[in-house]
Amino acid sequence: MSTDQPVISCRNIWKLFGPDPRAYLAAMTPGRSYDEIRADGYIAGVKDVTVDVARGEMLVIMGLSGSGKSTLVRCLSRLHDITGGTIEVEGQDIMALAEKDLIELRRSKMGMVFQSFGLLPHRTVLDNVAFPLEMRGQDKHARRARAMEVIELVGLGGREEYFPRELSGGQQQRVGIARSLAIEPDIWFLDEPFSALDPLIRREMQDEFLRLQGMLGKTIVFITHDFDEALRLADRIAIMKDGAIEQCDTPDRIVLDPQTEYVRKFTEDIDKARVVHAGTLLTPVNGHAVDGPPVAAHETIQKLARQLVNDERAHLPVADKSGKVIGVIERQKALDVLLGGA
Repeated sequence: MSTDQPVISCRNIWKLFGPDPRAYLAAMTPGRSYDEIRADGYIAGVKDVTVDVARGEMLVIMGLSGSGKSTLVRCLSRLHDITGGTIEVEGQDIMALAEKDLIELRRSKMGMVFQSFGLLPHRTVLDNVAFPLEMRGQDKHARRARAMEVIELVGLGGREEYFPRELSGGQQQRVGIARSLAIEPDIWFLDEPFSALDPLIRREMQDEFLRLQGMLGKTIVFITHDFDEALRLADRIAIMKDGAIEQCDTPDRIVLDPQTEYVRKFTEDIDKARVVHAGTLLTPVNGHAVDGPPVAAHETIQKLARQLVNDERAHLPVADKSGKVIGVIERQKALDVLLGGA
């Protein structure tokens, strides 16, 4: 994940539904709650959200049904016009774009995958994947060559002449992913793309998705209501409630330090040891001995369990992937995470 200028930058964005939302927002008393806004005859689909998405980052937005996560993503792609605030994509204020410029932005930079596969039943896998390139006006030879590339990428080589009805649910979702990748988007929006799949296929699709992200390094906003899925996929997680972001942080920090009671309830049943990485707990060496075998910063406490239990040193060195010691971890603190201590 890069640390340069954000690809997507949102500042104080609102999306209100009601009779005259702009006038209402302009006159609204600051700090008005979701319920108070609803009592006035409006729904706060998105409520004063400020968030950035870095280049190459996978931001997972999660929350219960009606929390505002899908509405937020539709605002980011300007499928919804916002009521207030600003959204910049690659430094452009997307609310200021003319319609033709907005269409070009979506065609050239944005890919979208939704829960419903939306495949054209009378077209083969190849023709489904090539469809957005056809709409772009690309010639037949070039679009079919590109479609074959991404079909191979998502593991559907040999099935390019199948029709959607001849594929399993997981294979159909792969076609949807391939179709969105065909335009080579810089930004990828995925709205609960795996929620209709059974658990085994869902796990396989998560594996495939992580493989693709490792190869392609896209900037991704991924919606889910499944906390386990969020923990597995995310660089950061934004947890939403009543249109607002309750907390946006790394999976490690979300489970170690929930900032609100709502977030705490989300995390209370999570096995922290399988989420928290050793690197999250490290502190500077500060004179502590760094002799002996280190623990790997990128490994979870669960994977390091045997080493933590058997190694009686009070402080263990922590090494990065190159083997360089970058700090120490307090063994007791790690054991508390592992065993559920204070």
